[in-house]
Amino acid sequence: MAEYVIENVRDFHPEHIFECGQCFRWNRQDDGSYTGTAMGRTVNIRLCPEGDEGEKTCAGKVIIKNASPEDYEKIWRQYLDLDRDYGMIKQRLSAGDEVMENAVAAGRGIRILKQDLWETIVSFIISQNNNIPRIKGCIEKLSALAGERLEDYDGQAVYALPTVERLARLESDDLAPVRLGYRAPYLIKTARMVAEKGLPENYEEVSALCGVGPKVANCITLFGLHDLSSFPIDVWVRRVMNEMYGFEEKDVRGMAAFAAERFGELGGIAQQYLFYYIRSKKGES
Repeated sequence: MAEYVIENVRDFHPEHIFECGQCFRWNRQDDGSYTGTAMGRTVNIRLCPEGDEGEKTCAGKVIIKNASPEDYEKIWRQYLDLDRDYGMIKQRLSAGDEVMENAVAAGRGIRILKQDLWETIVSFIISQNNNIPRIKGCIEKLSALAGERLEDYDGQAVYALPTVERLARLESDDLAPVRLGYRAPYLIKTARMVAEKGLPENYEEVSALCGVGPKVANCITLFGLHDLSSFPIDVWVRRVMNEMYGFEEKDVRGMAAFAAERFGELGGIAQQYLFYYIRSKKGES
């Protein structure tokens, strides 16, 4: 199986990237690498730290297994956001803010993946009132039930998420094996809306999708439309904003206004550091 090696990568750690709540089709392997499916391909990604400080500084070689040089240039370079200077971003966010300084230190290898928009819509509708292991399971079951079979990986069958057109033709009862509950009709109705009107292009259009509230809309806007100013506020972000910045947990508007003023165009990246930080402090995986 081919490998592509990227030398001298900085500010990159698979655990931080794939465990910060932004994606659900990547799984940790026994050696600390992550295997996942994106853009119709399945690969394994690992960091080989550089020197004694490599693990601490999240620097070293990144090895992508099952990828060619052409795959890297067409898919993974952009998907992994490798051309953005996260070192400078961390300096900007940390300046004069002890909370962000600690959050950045905890999730120092985070990068915001440039995910497929339809995948993020499906994933974050499923994510509502759900925990990450169950979200992952639902997505895999949905893919196996209604998605196209992709190239097998390491002897395992792999499936793509069902397309807009495929989901739009189904009924909620067809998704019963996935056990999505009230989310099933949301997915079907959203697929039919997208099939008719096309994919959303901004926060307002995302918010008009069936079953999409402000938190999910901000997640889709950040991870699917790649608007880095978007600041999703879920239970974990409410908790960190309460414990670290003194906001009442119900004061979502205050938190959003604070984030817009303090973090500006980097709000989404700040949110990911904060999300990872509070979960790591609470011992959540």
